[in-house]
Amino acid sequence: MMPDSNRSVVCGVDTHKDQHVAVVLDATGQLLGQRSFATNSSGYSSLLDWCMTFGSIAAIGIEGSGSYGAGLNRHLTARRVVVHEVMSPKRQTRRRHGKSDSIDAEAAARTVLAGHDLITPKSADGHVETMRALRLTRHSAIKSRDSATNQLHALIVTADDDLRQRFASLPIAKIVALILDDGRFVDPADGYLRAMSSLAGRWRQLDNEAKELARALTELVAQSAPAGLLDEQGVGSDVAAALMIAAGDNPHRLRSEASFAALCGVSPLDASSGKQQRHRLNRGGNRDANMALWRIVLVRLRWDPVTRCYLDRRIAEGKTKREAIRCLKRYIARDIYKILTGTRTPQLAT
Repeated sequence: MMPDSNRSVVCGVDTHKDQHVAVVLDATGQLLGQRSFATNSSGYSSLLDWCMTFGSIAAIGIEGSGSYGAGLNRHLTARRVVVHEVMSPKRQTRRRHGKSDSIDAEAAARTVLAGHDLITPKSADGHVETMRALRLTRHSAIKSRDSATNQLHALIVTADDDLRQRFASLPIAKIVALILDDGRFVDPADGYLRAMSSLAGRWRQLDNEAKELARALTELVAQSAPAGLLDEQGVGSDVAAALMIAAGDNPHRLRSEASFAALCGVSPLDASSGKQQRHRLNRGGNRDANMALWRIVLVRLRWDPVTRCYLDRRIAEGKTKREAIRCLKRYIARDIYKILTGTRTPQLAT
């Protein structure tokens, strides 16, 4: 089939582990074709070539561009194709039309055609994606280390009196060192002591792993953080990484500082009805980025007199401390967005 260069088409893709299902629509919403492709480089190229046989591609909508569709997203973006992340069909839609891969792919294409709820996906092809992997792995090591800590404390509680008194009130790192240096804990005849030794060795291995990953993350953030980000009060390597991961390798995909605030879950949501006019807390967004902004606020409330004065003023106006902190997080998100996108205006010295 020869491509019709005068016809504009959109494509929707429902992504899976082993295959992607694609559907092509024309500008009027007419179904032009549906086909499955393998989830590898050859399959991605075949999908794009197949879509181009129907006409000029206006955009492609992908459901799951950050997981099963990540490879396809990178492939299409590298070839200058406009890619949108689309949400899964709502329950009402699935109740009316059913559920299948082709139905979901067609729903993605129709979402792109309608222009509703479209998101530019993260490119996931630079240093920020590496930060995400390092930070995720480090948190996993810390969580496993905490689990070993709890199990070791539980064994100590039920151990004999001599061991309980020996380890009483000691920090976990000291307990681990004492256990690993004591030859009694490797006696294969005493399973209880052997269990404690195994947990202590596991704790030390996970602790070393977490520290090594933290060093790697710190070095990467120092190399690739936007100018001025690490100079902000309260922004260390972990906080900077969380904010950069939320924005992605292509932070300019965020249309405004308000969209970044919504991404971080610090934009108040309108909950007005009738005569009642109010806003409510945004419980959505990237919770790691939300936590990072909260940590910045806590640091500044302790060390920055301007931030403390702002808090006191908002409390005097009738807001609670929590509400005032939410306002601070929103203001900080505005500054962080300008730094991440390079749109911050340099302040003149006075």
